[in-house]
Amino acid sequence: MTVFESLMDKLAEKGTLHFSLLDPDKVTVDKFIELAKGAEKAGSDALMIGGSYGVNESTLDNYIDAVKQEVKLPVILFPGSVAGLSKRADAVLFLSVLNSTDPYYIIGAQVQAAVLMAKRFSNLESIPMAYIIVGEGGAVGFASYAKPIPFHMEDVIVAYALAAYYMGFSIIYLEAGSGAREPVPSGVVAKVKRAVRNKVLMVGGGIRSPEAAYSIALAGADVVITGTVIEESPAIVLKDIVDAVHRGGQRKLNNSGENANRQVNVKRNN
Repeated sequence: MTVFESLMDKLAEKGTLHFSLLDPDKVTVDKFIELAKGAEKAGSDALMIGGSYGVNESTLDNYIDAVKQEVKLPVILFPGSVAGLSKRADAVLFLSVLNSTDPYYIIGAQVQAAVLMAKRFSNLESIPMAYIIVGEGGAVGFASYAKPIPFHMEDVIVAYALAAYYMGFSIIYLEAGSGAREPVPSGVVAKVKRAVRNKVLMVGGGIRSPEAAYSIALAGADVVITGTVIEESPAIVLKDIVDAVHRGGQRKLNNSGENANRQVNVKRNN
């Protein structure tokens, strides 16, 4: 079973998953292990590893080797450049920044990475992902020359998500940016999910409270991602956020079941 298939099984069970995003460039390897262990203890479903700046293959190898001795969660690379690949990881999000103004971040880097994947990293499971920068955009928006889509331009965000849907990406990621002042509004999440129902919708950036995490999960996010809060807050806060994500996912599953039963009853009565 692939990493993606395993996560989809978890998603069917939980309704919404939580991924912890860790940046090796921001912490020592000891701190990295501590944060990863805290994420696993809090109930996170996977580790995403990467950053916009300062990450290279050697650093990734060392950090992933160390963390895999302590943590059993799947390790998924979230590369900020072609330097963000490692044979030690379980999978890589092979991403395209759809709303970058520089073709390099839409297809140029991906061509370079494809050659590397074929020659040196063929063991890595590749998961195609459309990356859409919204709201403030944060460091990743700046680094990838993206033109972040304001939250109030909901139809434009949906249009980009639909483009990703028809282009065949497995995952669509709405990113408000690391350290964003506010997360993607639940109304935007709901509209995008309605448009791309059978694709995995990931949402991250600016999620610092259980209430925000719960709202985003309930609105339709399949995966909720937190990064900055892991670095800045005690482990208890992360546990509250992970629990909120899973509660939102369970309620979403229950609501779907109730709606399905309601439709069956309507058909029977007719």
